[in-house]
Amino acid sequence: MTPAGLAAADLVWPAWPDLPASVGALATARDGGVSGGPYDDGRGGGGLNLGLHVNDDPDAVRANREALQAWVPGRPAWIAQVHGAAVVDAATVGPDQPVRTGDASVATAPGLVCAILTADCLPVLFADLDGKVVGAAHAGWRGLAGGVLGATVKAMREAGAGEITAWMGPAIGPEAFEVGQDVVDAFAAAIPGPTTRACFSDYPGRPGKYLADMFTLARLMLAQDGVERVHGGGLCTASAPERFYSYRRDGITGRQASLIWIK
Repeated sequence: MTPAGLAAADLVWPAWPDLPASVGALATARDGGVSGGPYDDGRGGGGLNLGLHVNDDPDAVRANREALQAWVPGRPAWIAQVHGAAVVDAATVGPDQPVRTGDASVATAPGLVCAILTADCLPVLFADLDGKVVGAAHAGWRGLAGGVLGATVKAMREAGAGEITAWMGPAIGPEAFEVGQDVVDAFAAAIPGPTTRACFSDYPGRPGKYLADMFTLARLMLAQDGVERVHGGGLCTASAPERFYSYRRDGITGRQASLIWIK
């Protein structure tokens, strides 16, 4: 299969004012690839599905990953995500290594690319202001409430990070993320105080159901770990079918990636 021609306009470039000049970051959408439906671009063209675990044609996924490779300095550190809080050293991820399981990775050397796959869950990219340590975290509601962002920050600090800045990539937004009381309770335990409940609005006509604002919940979680420089959080996957994959919206769908590296 011929590799896709991935253009700059197909990608999401973070509006991240305090990202160090020595750090690169981007996110993908569903445009610019070769995957067919239901992994296509939402308009009948080829889609940039990067997930090998969603029953797409493996050759198409490999072609999409090869096209992405042109935009990053090294092989992305793809990890097996399980909605937990384990953090992996990106230097230990590679084709000659056993598959690493976790929901975040960190890197301290140029050319190592931290990578997270999502299709509604919240991707968060991190960099310290000196540009010496970077990280990427996959935060579904379980991982977010379970502390995956704090675990990533802790791993970065242990690796020598100073003040940390973060960017929240495309995820299901507060007008689309329906949850039950169990999710409200999980975050009430994770973030004590009245501000947490304000992140959940009653779902009209559906008693016991709520609309959750994951972007604000992530900001509250990060504040607990001393991270106040937080950007992004304005791109909803579920409400943009011709731009992003969304599991909640479509069920069978592809995966987009959020990636960060030291140049």
